[in-house]
Amino acid sequence: MGLYVFRLPDIGEGVAEAEIVEWYVKIGDKIEEDQTLVDVMTDKATVDITSPVSGVVVAVHGNIGDQAAVGSTLVELEVEGTGNVDQAELVDVPETQAVEPSDKEAEEEPQPEFSSESSNPRKSEYRGGQVSADRYPLRNPGDDPLAAPATRKRAYELGIPLQFVPGTGPGGRITPDDLQSYIEQGGAGPVQSGHAKRTTVTEQKVIGLRRKIAEKMQDAKRRIPHFGFVEAFDLTELENLRKALNADRGEDTPKLTLLPFFMKAVAQLQSEFPEINARYDDEAGILYKYDGVHIGIAAQTPQGLMVPVVRHVESLNLWDCARELSRVTKAAREGTAARDELSGSTITLTSLGVLGGISATPIINAPEVAIIGPNKLEERPVVRDGQMVIRTMMNVSSSFDHRIVDGHDAASFIQRLKRLIERPTLIFLERP
Repeated sequence: MGLYVFRLPDIGEGVAEAEIVEWYVKIGDKIEEDQTLVDVMTDKATVDITSPVSGVVVAVHGNIGDQAAVGSTLVELEVEGTGNVDQAELVDVPETQAVEPSDKEAEEEPQPEFSSESSNPRKSEYRGGQVSADRYPLRNPGDDPLAAPATRKRAYELGIPLQFVPGTGPGGRITPDDLQSYIEQGGAGPVQSGHAKRTTVTEQKVIGLRRKIAEKMQDAKRRIPHFGFVEAFDLTELENLRKALNADRGEDTPKLTLLPFFMKAVAQLQSEFPEINARYDDEAGILYKYDGVHIGIAAQTPQGLMVPVVRHVESLNLWDCARELSRVTKAAREGTAARDELSGSTITLTSLGVLGGISATPIINAPEVAIIGPNKLEERPVVRDGQMVIRTMMNVSSSFDHRIVDGHDAASFIQRLKRLIERPTLIFLERP
């Protein structure tokens, strides 16, 4: 038998280190060639790292959240044959610490996870205030626990969320005995008033994509002097056009939202405002102005905020924009987006949809110099020709890098965008 030391490989694009975000193996596991060992995250994407050999894991190096340098040891494997390293060479292994349970952890009985946020119900049983896997089903988020009014009242008086109490009655109904048993086993205790004081503090390490988001947002806000601008757009005509187009679309044609119209309008303004469809390398002092319009779409995913990119919007028609928008945002949410689909945008659109609010203060997706944020669409009374009329209105928020874009130019860009959106037929006319 030999020892095989597997090190973090060079994963390209000049990456010098990557963050460990999830382990798939532990000491003692027998693994096969090409089996996933660990997920690491770079500035671009999460990468699966697989084993080049079969063997038994004898050590793993690094904890979740740690940064691992390219070339540093990740896993040590016992393999058939001679392996790739002599035992005497182990003293030269980079400074990483094998993940071993502490004495305290070894003494404690491991407890299965108990989470009210899980999307998969697990079987569980309360024993001394803990949850072990074998008896009662936990409810899915949003499921209303079954209980009689008297039981609900008593739980309220004790400050106990019924979501966490296992029920032994028909259909999982929570009985008074279930509630009492939950209290006696340490799930909760009585309080002096009808409103319980909440004293629990949950500690959560910020790692993975959430840490990348935090670092990028902090860096963008610290380095970029943001200039914000909000304008009211009248979308009455555009909404009438959008509804008419959707009513006549084919079965295989994607439904039009507002974003494809904004995408085409932004692309049409590129030649007039080239400094806005741009990326600024502030360290080199170079502004890259792009003829091609590559629009980033800020999208909420289960992993956190991502910005998939629709490339060359100037070459797409309205339906193509809708189709590509749907494809890249779906890929981002499902975690299947390729690296080049999550990088290279020249300007970003960010929309909270029905949660849009009155206005927002969007943070620029560095190294871009502008971001546009459509807000909530709503009917409002508006004065037209001295008369009060009801129009479909939307406030559009925007932010610009004031190092590159002057206030006058930012305002001019938004006013030109407003003109196109308010008169949507202009979006489809060829410019002379």
